[in-house]
Amino acid sequence: MDSELVLELPSDVRGIEAAVDHVLRRCSECRTHARRLRLNLRVSLTEALSNAMLYGNASDPAKRVRVEVRLSAVAITARVIDEGGGFDPRTVPDPTTPQNICRAGGRGLFLMRELMDEVHYNDRGNCVTLVLRLDQFGEAASA
Repeated sequence: MDSELVLELPSDVRGIEAAVDHVLRRCSECRTHARRLRLNLRVSLTEALSNAMLYGNASDPAKRVRVEVRLSAVAITARVIDEGGGFDPRTVPDPTTPQNICRAGGRGLFLMRELMDEVHYNDRGNCVTLVLRLDQFGEAASA
């Protein structure tokens, strides 16, 4: 089942849904994990792409976002790389604390951390790696 997929996208949020749908179709052999793919991967990849386009590339149509997806029997790993200057994810306030609950910002990063098994950023802060582990028994074991 090992395969790789690479997409280069313009910084246009209107293309996010089609790109995520394309990635999920490529994961069709992961049927035993369909619910986790539909929710966890879809939401996390959508958030990562939105952040890369809106914040990383500042919606600059001249800049691109690269998506690298590796599908294996044990995990789906997606890297989203923008052409921006990057950021330090440790400086983004926790949106679940009382003082931040009504503030905008940080919710996408929070969702990615909650929905994925691993979330990593490069030192520059312009690349996020999302890992969704696929257990050998699929969703039936966790039901």
